Amino acid sequence: MSAEIEFFFDFSSPYGYLAAESIEEIGNANQREVVWKPYLMGALFKKFNLTPLVNSPLKGSYAKRDIKRTADYLGIPFTIPEPFPVNSVSACRAYYSIVDDNPQIARKFALRIMRNYFQLNINLSDSENILKAASEEGLDVRVLSAKIENDTTKERLRFEVDKAIERGVFGSPIFIVENEMFWGTDRLDQLTKWIVSGSW
Repeated sequence: MSAEIEFFFDFSSPYGYLAAESIEEIGNANQREVVWKPYLMGALFKKFNLTPLVNSPLKGSYAKRDIKRTADYLGIPFTIPEPFPVNSVSACRAYYSIVDDNPQIARKFALRIMRNYFQLNINLSDSENILKAASEEGLDVRVLSAKIENDTTKERLRFEVDKAIERGVFGSPIFIVENEMFWGTDRLDQLTKWIVSGSW
């Protein structure tokens, strides 16, 4: 298989969710493994004193309208959840507790909790909801619950967030393939063309 597609996203990012519904299809069609790399945009906002798009005085209302319109255009079920946005620390810790042993289950788990949040309004900041989603993927909830709270997992998440920021990741979704970065669900067509041709 050719070079992988790195997929950076925040679990509470609606655009990240929309990309998550499409990226595996793009990878499979082009014989590229997709490596899912959730991170915490909240850490990015804090580090650089930034404001989430939906909380921007000028852009917030438009952003919420655009998210729903984009989901409708793509044919993806979507609703603005409440509360929104939320902290995704538990979701990220759970993912990194799973992925090394079973990346396929980790991806399914990630997509499940985003669908739960953006389709069913099940709050992904609630660790009980995270564990329930894990159980539905056949994971041992007692083991996962312990891993989410251990220092090794906490350090792993800090490492992944710091590494993403060091590489210039600044939004959700961001895709990196062969050192070329693409930002946004609206860049999926460009990403696909780049994979096929290497440039244009």
